[in-house]
Parts: sequence; structure tokens; C-alpha cells
Amino acid sequence: MPSPISNRRRNVLLGAATAVAAAGASLSASSAAAAPAGARASAAAGRTSGTFTTRDGVEIYYKDWGPRNGPVVVFSHGWPLSSDSWESQMLFLADRGYRTIAHDRRGHGRSSQPWDGNDMDHYADDLAQLLDLLDVKNAALFGFSTGGGEVARYLSRHGSKRIAKAGLISAVPPLMLKTATNPGGLPIEVFDGIRAGSLKDRSQLYLDIASGPFFNFNRPGAKPSQGMINAWWMQGMMAGHKNTYDCIKAFSETDFTADLKKIDIPMLVLHGDDDQIVPIDAAAKSAAKLLKNAKLVVYPGAPHGLTDTHKDKLNADLLAFIKG
Repeated sequence: MPSPISNRRRNVLLGAATAVAAAGASLSASSAAAAPAGARASAAAGRTSGTFTTRDGVEIYYKDWGPRNGPVVVFSHGWPLSSDSWESQMLFLADRGYRTIAHDRRGHGRSSQPWDGNDMDHYADDLAQLLDLLDVKNAALFGFSTGGGEVARYLSRHGSKRIAKAGLISAVPPLMLKTATNPGGLPIEVFDGIRAGSLKDRSQLYLDIASGPFFNFNRPGAKPSQGMINAWWMQGMMAGHKNTYDCIKAFSETDFTADLKKIDIPMLVLHGDDDQIVPIDAAAKSAAKLLKNAKLVVYPGAPHGLTDTHKDKLNADLLAFIKG
């Protein structure tokens, strides 16, 4: 099997200038792990992107946009995407004085592709290490789809000492899988089908999802954007095959019920009522009932991928929630 493409080479292949910034840090895995969090954060000051190495040796890529002294907003992306999927929200908020941070989940985007650890506990721990590295305080934290599960598990597992408020956007909690106690979930056959499609022809699977149910381009009268489809496919194909395969189980079978019950900070729960990927009844409406302090916002007719299709409305709603 050919070795995975390194972070820097992947950036070069994509023509991304962020590789230069990542190279400039010149931190080895050992020195990054050994350095105090404050020292490592200082080394990252002023950069628009970088990498760090987790305690189990995974290199994580992250973006850090906007003024360093601005209020912090952190984003966690969906499957099988990367931090690029949040670029509209990050640019909007950074232009308004916010410091916006997003990482590529392990095995996704420009991060390295570990064989093991592709589960919600590791995802949450990676996020915790990033926030510690950058010494984030009093931040707003938003998770889209699978990233919503990461946010819920992070808050449950690591607490809210660094987070003032958070949001679940088209998110998977509390549980996607249909069970005896979750009859509104999706049957296991749905996720088995995604796994089978991934093994048979991952590239075609991603094209089918992006050109159909993700953005609701399969609805009558829809006008597909080839740009959105191409961008979604590209992000997915940057991710590791094993990592995205394992993540299907992580986002579909992880039960976040207990996690949601532990969260006591203000939470925005936002979902489209025509979401064909994560049905709203078993997701947002159920999550809002489990959270102690939730604001449920429903976008009529909106698809799963509303961060793109409804980005102007979403950007305004995120800003209002952050400032409120």
C-alpha cells in the first residue's frame, strides 16, 4: 500500500499557501508535545494555519483566522469533509473582528491518517488539545453534522471551562441509529449501505451524496451547483479511506444522550426540516429536549448542507447567537 500523502505535500498538490505557514513552525512531534501549552500558543501567534501533534502521535492541521485579540469562535466539521467546509462562516466572522479556528479532524483533510482512534472519544480529545494549545477562553463552539457529535462529546468529556456557548448545526446527536429506544432513527441498513458504497467506489459515493441528498439537489426544481458538488467531493477524497470508513460507525452508532444531559451552557440547535441525511425529529428536536439551555431554530425546507445553501442566513444567526 502506498504511504499516505504528507500534510505539506497534500497542500502543495492543492496549491494551498498554508503549507508555507505550516513549514515555518518547524516543530517536531516531540518538541510540540513537550513544550508548555502557552509556549506553543505563542509560537502560533500571528499565523493563519498550523499543525500540532496529539498525545498519540497524530498530526492535526488547523486554521486560525482573524484578529488574535478578537472573541474566539471554534468550528468542527462534518463527514467526510474538512475545515474548508466552514470557510464561509469563518471569513464572515473574521471580517467582523472574531478570531475563528477550525481543524481537520484526524484522518480528514490535511491531518494525518491514523489506522486507529477514529472514534468520538479521540475526536473530542484532539479538539481539547487544540483548545489547550491555543489557550482558548470564553469561546463559542459550533459543530456541523458529525462535528456536532464531537462538540457534545467534548463538552461532556472535558467540560466548558474554555467554552461560553455552543451550537449543533445539522448535527447527529443524540443518536442517528434506529434502536428499540430510538425508533425515529435510521435503520442500520442505511449505514451498511454507505459502508458498502465506500468500499465499492468511494469517489462515486461522494459524488452521489453531494449531487443528491446532501444539498437537496435531488429535489424537484433544484438547481445544482457544480462548484458545491466538486468542493464536497474534493474534501472527501482528501480524507483517508480507513478513517472515513471508521467514522461512519462513529457518527451513526454513538449515543450522545448522556453527553447532552451534562451540558449546561447556552446551546443553539439549528436544523433544516428537509434534511435528508440527518432527520430533524430524531436529531435536533430530540437534542433540544435533552439539553438544559437550548434554543431550537428550524430552517423550513433547508437541506443538510445549509452551511452552503443558506450561508447568509446562517452567518447572521450565528453572529446573533454569539453576541446575544
